[in-house]
Amino acid sequence: MAGHSKWANIQHRKGKQDKLRSKMFSKLAKEITVAAKMGMPDVDMNPRLRLAVKAAKAVSMPKDVIDRAIKKSQMGDGADYTEIRYEGYGAGGIAIIVEAMTDNLNRTASNVRSYFSKAGGNLGQTGSVSHSFDRVGEITYPATAGDADTVMLAALDAGAEDVDSDEDGHWIYCPVEALSEVSDALEKALGESSESKLVWRPQSRTEVDLDTAQKLVRLIDLLDEDDDVQAVTHNFDIPEDVAAQLE
Repeated sequence: MAGHSKWANIQHRKGKQDKLRSKMFSKLAKEITVAAKMGMPDVDMNPRLRLAVKAAKAVSMPKDVIDRAIKKSQMGDGADYTEIRYEGYGAGGIAIIVEAMTDNLNRTASNVRSYFSKAGGNLGQTGSVSHSFDRVGEITYPATAGDADTVMLAALDAGAEDVDSDEDGHWIYCPVEALSEVSDALEKALGESSESKLVWRPQSRTEVDLDTAQKLVRLIDLLDEDDDVQAVTHNFDIPEDVAAQLE
């Protein structure tokens, strides 16, 4: 299966996550509210809420902001959101999956279609690219959790199916339905993970040149800046020499 995307690490090194922190907090708060609304407002009784709170803590969202998002669910907020997935192709035929949560489907569809068009891509039908990805659970650990062999053994013992390790960390993959169980088992062996979530994992990745990378980065930036977009997944990698030119 495809390795973890180095582009995520390049983004982090460029400080992109800090720049988008307030936007990220807003999106995570929305997910927490909806998760609490759909299930129980108790993280121990609601797996989706537990994952959402874990993701929020991973980016240092303040506890009072998390608690406020959960309370909103009990006041009727989050009732009108619809979850929807868009699929399409960016520059160079790169597959893109966009997960959104919206209270206005027409607005979101129009915006997403516009972003693809502006960045040299095109929006396709649902299912047009998702066949090139696997829906799996992903558990992330920092490099300090242990060496690759140690983490691999712990992951296999916990019931995981695959592990990607490099100098930036470890990414452990498991079946969707086993995410909570595998995550709990890993915490006993390796300590608390950085993040635990459901992802679309590409079955293969394509390295892109500078021109294609610039268009793809623009598309992802446009999508990330939209309040309705919760997550963007792709199947490209940017080589280090190309990434250096994007700085």
